[in-house]
Amino acid sequence: MTLVVGETEDLAACLALRWAVFVEEQGVAAELERDGLDAGAVHLLATRDGVPVGTLRMLEKPFGAKVGRVAVAASERGRGTGRALMRAAEAAARARGWGRLALESQTHAVAFYEALGYEAHGDEFLDAGIPHRSMGKDL
Repeated sequence: MTLVVGETEDLAACLALRWAVFVEEQGVAAELERDGLDAGAVHLLATRDGVPVGTLRMLEKPFGAKVGRVAVAASERGRGTGRALMRAAEAAARARGWGRLALESQTHAVAFYEALGYEAHGDEFLDAGIPHRSMGKDL
């Protein structure tokens, strides 16, 4: 079973994954998930044997980029898909000359990002009713 991760123009596949994870599974309000920023974002898509299984987006910022909407299908969690997405995001950011990636991690996933070299900072906060921490990594 082959995992392929890369930049994509298939926004429909990315949005469908995000809807399944955030709206259906986590109960995030639809109007919060669809924030109008997707047109200006770089989207990455992970597929396993051609089936979309993970996605994220990057928004350019003065410091580099903000990674967001990291979503991995429930059936894929623990299989390295999230790690592969983040490594691909770092490579895409470096290729664009972006020196830093920032993200807002759900608190339960902080250790996942720390294992990839991201550092948490600031206090925990709620986003869409879910506890988060700000994190970042210089590339």
